[in-house]
Amino acid sequence: MTGLLPESVPGLSQVLVGAPSHPTPTARQRLLGRQPIVTAAGRTHGFEFLYRSHARPAVRVDTWPPALQDHATGLVLESVFRDGVDQVAGAHLAFVNITRSYLVGDLPLPADPARLVLEVVESVVADRAVVAGVARLHAEGFRIALDDFTASPSQLPLLPYADYVKIDFRDLLHQGTALVRTAGRCGALLVAERVEDRSDRDRCVEAGFHLFQGHLFAAATLLGRGAVPSPRAG
Repeated sequence: MTGLLPESVPGLSQVLVGAPSHPTPTARQRLLGRQPIVTAAGRTHGFEFLYRSHARPAVRVDTWPPALQDHATGLVLESVFRDGVDQVAGAHLAFVNITRSYLVGDLPLPADPARLVLEVVESVVADRAVVAGVARLHAEGFRIALDDFTASPSQLPLLPYADYVKIDFRDLLHQGTALVRTAGRCGALLVAERVEDRSDRDRCVEAGFHLFQGHLFAAATLLGRGAVPSPRAG
């Protein structure tokens, strides 16, 4: 989960996209990152949507305090589903990084499980409440993705509910195909992240990945209200 750090917590609502306290923010404030998730042939399967603002150079949102992570997730969800997901994703799925508060039911999700893929970020600790929440959401029809999967003890209990497992190509290089076998043992579609060139893609295809995300196919683009390009058909 990547994004841009606010200048300060007191000024947060002035720079974040579509903050609830500002129902009519300016076009400059309403930004969203989007990167396609594609097949080996380059056909679009879905889009990952990312938090963006104008405040500072990009940092990892998952290093922020939980309340700020929740807020960033809420802004992405609101931006994607506010005017209809078709406006930013076409007929494709919308992958969004989801924090613990949404998984355990403390914060509400859009009532559109057919279009939303919940990416469980690696910083979420899969305690009993999280595992129960993920199981409930999966039973309600939401697709579940495990982001930055490394087969950590916290991620393994969520594998039975995962429709997608995303693995950073660098972790594939470090851990080898044993990581891929573990990721796929419950039947999830495997997504290779940070695929930068054709040799990366070919290695991932050989390892058994089904879907791909990275600069070889497209970098994340910045979407602004009133300036959202049409999603690429696939």
